[in-house]
Amino acid sequence: MPEKEALEAAVARAIGFLASTREPQALIWLAQIHRRFGIQEFASALQRFDELLAGQPAEAPKLRLLRRIAEPGNPLDPGDLEGVTHTSDRIIVAALYSDQLEPPSFYPDVLGQALRQGGYYCTHALLAWVWLQEYGGQVELPADFAADLFAATAAIVNQDPSSVTDLKLEAAAFLFLAGQGARVDRGFVRAVTRTQNADGGWGMTRASPGVSDWHGTVLGLLLLLQVLSEPGLEASRET
Repeated sequence: MPEKEALEAAVARAIGFLASTREPQALIWLAQIHRRFGIQEFASALQRFDELLAGQPAEAPKLRLLRRIAEPGNPLDPGDLEGVTHTSDRIIVAALYSDQLEPPSFYPDVLGQALRQGGYYCTHALLAWVWLQEYGGQVELPADFAADLFAATAAIVNQDPSSVTDLKLEAAAFLFLAGQGARVDRGFVRAVTRTQNADGGWGMTRASPGVSDWHGTVLGLLLLLQVLSEPGLEASRET
């Protein structure tokens, strides 16, 4: 594991990179990070998200639904569901509102297919599992589904823990969210701190290697904050 001070320094740099972002989905996650970890730089993230919605008419229905990631009391407008078209987004939204709208009968099959497809479909299935547990969604899944999902997501990271990609950051961060952080090879955490860009971000797409972006940076920050929250490795940063 990196030294706690190195982890805290990486977290501080990532916070600095994200503090002024105007990306709505980033702001949702930063508001969740503020709620969970008390990062004061993100105290206004949800307010800023709400202010930006008017300028995102095409994305507004999906964004209003995803707002529940940051605010559990977020109201549901069933009409917004028609604005969710991508399969991975549908997987997440169905889980996020599983306490208010019963997921469709084929939802377990959709999750199973996402697990088999791997990649981002697998990580989104894991995030959906997290929200199903949080909101008590009544979905009958095979007895071994969770164990298979955890193993498949961990394999994304652990097959080569020395390299860092956006997908691996997502897999590791979501495993921690699911209470499965012990499955993440600690060599990957070292690689994450080692590959942080000079501006404090991460961005590991093949199209733009070394160019920081909000998605990878939010995931990297979420991962490191969760690592620092593990017993025996509490962050000393004032929040």
